[in-house]
Amino acid sequence: MKPFYTEKELKMSKGDDSLPCECYYCKKIFYLNKHEILSSINPKSRTKGKFCSRECKSKSQISKIETKCDNCGKTKYKFLNQIKKFEKHFCNSSCAAIYNNTHKTKGNRRSKLEIYLENELKLLYPDLEMDFNKTNAITSELDIYIPSLKLAFELNGIFHYEPIYGQEKFNNIQNNDNRKFQACIEKGIELCIIDTSHQKYFKKETSQKFLKIITEIINKKYE
Repeated sequence: MKPFYTEKELKMSKGDDSLPCECYYCKKIFYLNKHEILSSINPKSRTKGKFCSRECKSKSQISKIETKCDNCGKTKYKFLNQIKKFEKHFCNSSCAAIYNNTHKTKGNRRSKLEIYLENELKLLYPDLEMDFNKTNAITSELDIYIPSLKLAFELNGIFHYEPIYGQEKFNNIQNNDNRKFQACIEKGIELCIIDTSHQKYFKKETSQKFLKIITEIINKKYE
């Protein structure tokens, strides 16, 4: 609370007289009577009289800390619980995708999601032949291809929907996607596109929904 009154005005006012103050959080002017002001300036008082509303008082108690984006270096304020929860911090989803794509801990271009799905599908369908990231079906790489069912899956991340690396690169990705889709039609292959762009980083819990989509489609084909 910042006083908008003079010491003389406070001294001359009566107990119920209202005097202007500035909210500690939102900086708006609000009014307190003399009793409330004297109580708020008491050294033992932590928050009483310092805020114009309960909402401002609550917001002031939520700690935000300045963090630096691990990809572009820009600063952004985040809640303390967010900082504790995540090891890396980004200013937006594009920066997160760029960083994760360029800092993979694998020796190939496959994502952790793709590897997870391959392992799970092999366990669920041990007798079903499946190709992963091979080009033998349409001379272009398919994330998952099941020859006996003439069924393929593509896991499209954020790079398929946003020009992360510029418009030219984005156009090339989209053209490649279109050629791949057309090639599958010509070969009589049903191509299922799964949008995984909202998964910013790999977690088994959030990856299970993609596994469910794939297994449901496979099971329908079996029927």
